[in-house]
Order: sequence, then C-alpha cells, then structure tokens
Amino acid sequence: MSFDEWIRENRVTEIECLIADIAGIPRGKILPAAKFLGGATDGSLRLPESVLVQTVTGDYPEDVWSIVDPVSRDLRMRPDVGSIRLVPWYEEATAQVICDLTDHQGTLSEIAPRQVLRRVIGAYAERGWRPVVAPELEFYLTEVNEDPDYPLQAPVGRSKRTQTGRQAYGIEATNEFDPVFEDVYDWCDAQRIDVDTLTHEQGVAQMEINFNHGDALELADQAFLFKRTLRQAALKHGIYATFMAKPMESEPGSAMHIHQSVVDSHSGENLFSDGAGNHTPLFLSHIAGLQRYLPASMPLMAPNVNSYRRLRRHSDAPINTHWGWENRTVGLRVPESGRASRRVENRVAGADVNPYLAIAASLACGLIGMLDGLEPTDPLERSAYKRAQTLPRQLPDGLAKLTASRPLKDVLGERFVEVLLGVREAEHEAYQTVISSWEREHLLLNV
Repeated sequence: MSFDEWIRENRVTEIECLIADIAGIPRGKILPAAKFLGGATDGSLRLPESVLVQTVTGDYPEDVWSIVDPVSRDLRMRPDVGSIRLVPWYEEATAQVICDLTDHQGTLSEIAPRQVLRRVIGAYAERGWRPVVAPELEFYLTEVNEDPDYPLQAPVGRSKRTQTGRQAYGIEATNEFDPVFEDVYDWCDAQRIDVDTLTHEQGVAQMEINFNHGDALELADQAFLFKRTLRQAALKHGIYATFMAKPMESEPGSAMHIHQSVVDSHSGENLFSDGAGNHTPLFLSHIAGLQRYLPASMPLMAPNVNSYRRLRRHSDAPINTHWGWENRTVGLRVPESGRASRRVENRVAGADVNPYLAIAASLACGLIGMLDGLEPTDPLERSAYKRAQTLPRQLPDGLAKLTASRPLKDVLGERFVEVLLGVREAEHEAYQTVISSWEREHLLLNV
C-alpha cells in the first residue's frame, strides 16, 4: 500500500518523521499529511547531517567536524513505507514513520544507526545467511523526579503503596501497574510492535518485556518505538519509565538481552544446529566472535557513563564474556532449546542502548567469529563471578578497545566508528565536569 492510500484509509492529518540518533533519541520533523506526501516524493524532507553527531546532552564534539561536513549539509529523509504506524496516544489521527537518511544522490548515510545495522545484515546476506534476533528489554517505573539531585523512588501502585522489597516474577507486584501495561499492550498492538511476555524483574518496580523473534532490522525498529511508547504510557499515568542502565544505586541494573541465531537465507534452516540436533562449528565460532570482540564493542553495548555501574560482580549482570548452557552468570548464555531455536543470549548490553547499534554490534562480533573460524573457551558450569572481570569497567576503556579493533571497524564502517568515538568522548568529557553529591559528602571536609 502506498503512503497516499494508507494515509487516506486511516484519515491521518499529521505525520511524525523519525530517525534514531547515535544515542537512540527520536529526532525528526512533524508536518501535515499533505506536505509529507509532497516531501516524500520531491526530496524536500531534509535534516542536517549534524543531527547524527549530536551528543546526549545536545552538544556537538569539536573533533567530529573533520569527519562530518562542518557546514552541516542536509541529508534527505527517505520514509520507509513499511514502517508507517499510527501514534495511538494522540486524540487526532497522527502517524509516525521511520526514515532513512541519504545524500542528494540517494546514497544511504553510513553514519546513520539504522544503516549501520543494515550494513551488518548485508554482510550476512553476502554469505547466504540471515540473522534472527529477539530482544528482551528491562526498565524501571519510578515516581516523577522533578529535581535530578534527588534519587529516584518507586511509584505508588494500585494499592496506594510503594514496593519496599524485591518481587522477582511477582504477579501481584506486576498487577500494581496494570493500567499502565493495559495501555502499553493496546498501543503496541496498534503499532504492530510484537511484544510477548511481561515479567517483574529483580528490582523494585523493575519490569521486563520480551519481543518475539524475527528480522533484525524490524526488531530494532520495534524496540526503538517501544521505548517511546512505554514512556508515553507511564506519563499518561503520572509516573516515569526509564531505560537507564543503573537508575537506582541499591537496585540491579536494566539490560537489553539479545537472543540471536543465524539461518540459511534459502532453506531457513538454523545454522547453529545440524540434522541430528547437535550444535555446529558455526555456532561455536559465533560464540567465539562474541567472546573476542564484545569488549571492543562496549561503546555500543554500554554507551553511557552510567552503563558501567550495572556491570558489577554479583549484580545480575555479566562482568566477562564466558559462555555456558543455562548459566545466568555468564555474558553469553545458551538457553535449552530445540534444534530450530538454538541461539545464544548476549547479556552484556544495557537497556540504555540504541537498539540499532547494539544489535548491529552483537551480530558483527558473531559474524567475525564465523568468518574467521574462531574457537570459544570451554562452557562454564560454575559462577562466572568467580572469574576475572574482562569487560571494560569505564567508558574510556571501551573507547580505547574499539579504537584498536580493525575487524569491528571494517564490519560497522570506519567513518561511523570515528563519529561514534568522537560523540562518546565528548559525552565523557561533559560528565567529567560534574561534581557529584558523593564527592561533596565524603571529600568536602575530610581531605
């Protein structure tokens, strides 16, 4: 169905044209339907390229202008007709559409996150392979926090009380926020966001939503839109939803676990299993690639200074890249499954990631392992917390590892990696200027 037919059928009067920037923040333009239809055909829908190098604080790294045109040339927004959806929380009929960015000759921007993922998927397609993914997103519900100097607090639920203890997999604890989740499921259904299971996680008012497995680009689109959907549903009910990796100091962090497998593009057979149901050499090489290259991909898996607060020993988050069967202490867990659904669960990424970039990085690591025939370590049967922490502990460590990783630069795109490094370094420098309450409490009068 064309844009014109879809808009007329749904009586849409306004269109939100969206892209995801490096941080995963939705940016773009809002315009009347008639003007959108004109812009979608004549190339007049445009954004400055500088949007793609904007930091999470809204600034621009000085060093990045050697990579991106300093006059901030325009890129054309090319709406993806398959991504148009209604925006269900508006009273007036409004649509949203995810756009790709191209230059004036129609070449896709190599620094746009959606295109980075498409590039990785293309590298699989060249070998006759197709990746399949299923994200799991954790998040917290909190009271409205008007002053960022104060810690976040759990919200009041239907019982008019806040949770005071952890309620992992608690049904009644989840039901406390039924009005929010009823809207979430209705709104996801209206947007073709294929969410599945909702569970209460370890933290106070911490939840997890699972997506059904499918095409990597489509699932990244859905995760991108889901974050926006959940925040809007929470705001409707007077609370916040946050995907910060570590929003509360005494509670576990939030992850985006990525279940991933690879199938033959023609037959659809899972390349991780043979005819007898045993795991294959490609499966082991995929894990080995994740083991070797995940530390260098941390600027995409743990993109913010807060991300590294989650990756601590005995914190329900991994500290290394060991793998194991049904082992939730490792970075790479292999769930018990049948032949067709054999997969590896990457547990490293935080919920604060840009889903396009985290999925791209995870698939890139596995792809390099498959192409190079890498061999993994032996599966770990005991707690990985008894082993050394090999994942970077801070953002600069991850930046240094990515800077030195030629294989990841080749798969993700060298120009994109240079932009990413510039943005992340600028964000870390901005963070370094902030004096925390901990410093004032313990250092002000004591040192």
